[in-house]
Amino acid sequence: MKEIKYTVTDPLGIHARPAGLLVKEAAKYASKVSISVGGGAAVDAKRIMGVMRLAVKQGMEITMSFDGSDEEAASANMEAFLKANL
Repeated sequence: MKEIKYTVTDPLGIHARPAGLLVKEAAKYASKVSISVGGGAAVDAKRIMGVMRLAVKQGMEITMSFDGSDEEAASANMEAFLKANL
């Protein structure tokens, strides 16, 4: 299992458009991809309603967990995605 932490820098946080992009990116991987905020309950990063329910704002730290056959690639690519988009 791999885990990455990222502090959201987007002024609007993870609102509808970036949440959709994040879900689409996470869906590319066979691994289970979860996201949580502040040590709270993790949600499936492949489900937009779960991601939106987290209500992530600028400056909040998210934790993404990856568990599966392609977790190395998934974590590396998702970290690059977060830095480029959020």
